[in-house]
Amino acid sequence: MTSSVITLESTPTWAVAAVVFFLISISICIEHLLHLLAKYFNKNRRKYLIQALDKIKSELLQLGFISLLLTVGEKPIANICIPKSIGETFLPCSDPSNDSPEEAKCEEQGMVSLLSRQGMKELQYLIFVLAFFHSLSCILTFGLGMAKMRKWKSWEAETRTLEYQFSNDPRRFLLIHQTTFARRHLRFWSEHRFLRWPACFLRQFYASVSKVDYFTLRHGFITAHFSEGSTFDFQKYIKRTLEKDFGVVVGISLWVWILSMLFIFLNAHDFYNYLWLPFIPLLMLLLVGTQLQGIISRMCLESQEKSQVVRGTFLVRPSDHFFWFGWPKLLLHLMHFILFQNSFQLAFFTWTWYKFGFRSCFHRKTEDIVIRLAMGVLVQVLYGYVTLPLYALVTQMGTSMKKVIFPEKVVEGLKRWRANARRNIALKNNYTSARPSLDNNTTSINTSPSFGASPSFNLNTPHCVKFDQPSSSEYLAVGVKDEGKANSTNRETKDS
Repeated sequence: MTSSVITLESTPTWAVAAVVFFLISISICIEHLLHLLAKYFNKNRRKYLIQALDKIKSELLQLGFISLLLTVGEKPIANICIPKSIGETFLPCSDPSNDSPEEAKCEEQGMVSLLSRQGMKELQYLIFVLAFFHSLSCILTFGLGMAKMRKWKSWEAETRTLEYQFSNDPRRFLLIHQTTFARRHLRFWSEHRFLRWPACFLRQFYASVSKVDYFTLRHGFITAHFSEGSTFDFQKYIKRTLEKDFGVVVGISLWVWILSMLFIFLNAHDFYNYLWLPFIPLLMLLLVGTQLQGIISRMCLESQEKSQVVRGTFLVRPSDHFFWFGWPKLLLHLMHFILFQNSFQLAFFTWTWYKFGFRSCFHRKTEDIVIRLAMGVLVQVLYGYVTLPLYALVTQMGTSMKKVIFPEKVVEGLKRWRANARRNIALKNNYTSARPSLDNNTTSINTSPSFGASPSFNLNTPHCVKFDQPSSSEYLAVGVKDEGKANSTNRETKDS
């Protein structure tokens, strides 16, 4: 009995129409859900979550284009022939079974295809599984981290109570070892680097972010960037910062694609990757968590060296020199790499399970399966529940504050103010330049503004600029002092 391939010529039209209708319906439903999600974010002014959603859309578009290229180039790539000796190097399995037929062109030459048609179809599955796991891993991780940081809202509300203000009154003086923050971080191991690192490594597993750490770092941030006693909402600022970082992590940049290709290459049997590759994300995550805890301890030590007396609240001074290479953003790139590598390993395991079965040459031993699954789940939980909240708090301790320091409404108001101010200055310059001189021979009127390129503001002048607010009557009045016009008016009065 011979089996033949059934093409569309032998397929009922109703079957083709039903399958196409089903696929289009799923696509429209997904697009509609993404549109509703973007509308919800826009309604709640979650600008950075909208940007993250746009990155997910562009990532799906990019993967769809890669899939299209693989489909179009299936035959040309399969016709690229290489010698059998080269085609048998760096195989993922020690004794692979080759059931897919070779191209006639390569078989006649005694060679093998660079990538068979069946292999290209399997590669398409891997790309889509990777995109799905990466997006899902980012959403679950940040959701878990936000759930852990939900109690920070009550901590922030506590800073506005009379009890907190009384206990942190700047008129009260304490010795540094009498403060809770110092008792937590100034121990016998704090001044010795080789003892401090193991202690910080263990501390990230229990109470990685305590209430006293939050209060102290909050106080240091506000003291460095605001006036003393400011009611700045530190918790909402951290939330906006984390949403912006989420937009970076959810994307797949060029260097991430390069690293993913390297990991695919390292899955060859010759490298014995099952013995070391699954542990890389865990080791890097533990290293980052240890460094974050170490930054808190070092800030405490530096404050102790400068003063032994605390006025009100223990004061730490934010600085970039606490971070690796003086670059706080490096931790964001490391977190991005860890999350992508972990999602890649989970996606690769799921793909091999789906395409080749649970017991395949990729994972024949039970130990291999247990290690891959255990490392993937452990990194996912540890990343979201332990390291991410610690990262969100400690990375604010750099020298400069981030652009998300202002809420979205304030940013929009400042942009409208800047646009209206520039427009009014341009109109004034056009008016003064077009005004003719009263006497070209004897008297010339200086029509250029005396304040140069920047406007002079005076809130007592009657001239004001009202900004368009779509939903409220609040406006920002900016008085522009027309010095050039005032000078010319005085000259005319004297001449008369």
